[in-house]
Amino acid sequence: MHLFNVYTKIKHGDDFVEIFFVILGLMAVIAVIVLTIVYICFRMAFYAPRKKAADSDEISLPKGSIYHPFHDSMRKWALQTRAAPHKDFCITSFDGLTLYGKYYEYSPDAPIEIMFHGYRGNAERDLSGGMQRCFKLKRNALIVDQRCSGRSEGNVISFGINEHRDCLGWVDFVVNTFGKDVKIILTGISMGAATVLMAAGKPLPPNVVGVLADCGYSSPREIIMKVMRDMKLPPKLCYPFVKLGAKVFGHFDLEEYSPCEAVAHCKVPVIFFHGDDDRFVPCQMSKVNFDACKSRKKLVTVKGAGHGMCCLMDPDTYYSSLEEFFSGI
Repeated sequence: MHLFNVYTKIKHGDDFVEIFFVILGLMAVIAVIVLTIVYICFRMAFYAPRKKAADSDEISLPKGSIYHPFHDSMRKWALQTRAAPHKDFCITSFDGLTLYGKYYEYSPDAPIEIMFHGYRGNAERDLSGGMQRCFKLKRNALIVDQRCSGRSEGNVISFGINEHRDCLGWVDFVVNTFGKDVKIILTGISMGAATVLMAAGKPLPPNVVGVLADCGYSSPREIIMKVMRDMKLPPKLCYPFVKLGAKVFGHFDLEEYSPCEAVAHCKVPVIFFHGDDDRFVPCQMSKVNFDACKSRKKLVTVKGAGHGMCCLMDPDTYYSSLEEFFSGI
């Protein structure tokens, strides 16, 4: 009898039908609003549109007043790196992207540093100084354009989730190209540091003899929430939209893996660098990673250094720490 009454009300256009469609409409509006917010978050945090080829004479330099005093040196390093003899290499990522790197050889028998740049950076901008450092330390350098950067393909930055798999691909490429006796050091700055730390938590060939992580964050979640606080946004309210944006539009799980989790399984030596005046990635994040690391390790903090500026601010400490830590490799 009850079902008959409901049917009668619907049949005669009772208020039930009107209420039902009002609720359905409200749900659709809410869904559209949520999806729009999620997409905006995705675009802001993870999407990297393909850039037009830069003018051959253009030198990309990091923005921010803390870098201005070093722009002349950075420009000089970039020009020297462009002019130096090198080989262009490329690999295909696990998800079908073509990724590019440039190899600079100091000596055929020297260890190779595979170097990874930071968030929305590129190899030339972030790693030209590192290439110069490699030569001073008598090492070869392979500076990599991460996915979405430089010549490499892709449109989604994943804060190390996909990038660390790319790093493992470059390790395999170097071993296959240079032979079973090649020695490899994984080097990264900022998001590049997170990339190599996450790779170091996975099984590695014995060729990998160490990791250099400069100003890396402890997890994608923590650095994103920190940036939200800097932007005066409520992290607990906003972060779920960002995480959902990564999943729905970027097709990756932002919390799948983290540097802090990875180093607990790392078996190769790791040296951490961080400036104590880093206002983008707090120095405390390297301390968290250092404490979690189970392999041989060293943490070097540079007084007064901002983000990515340890070597610029105190090159003597940077070089001597590396020489001591990797002596005998």
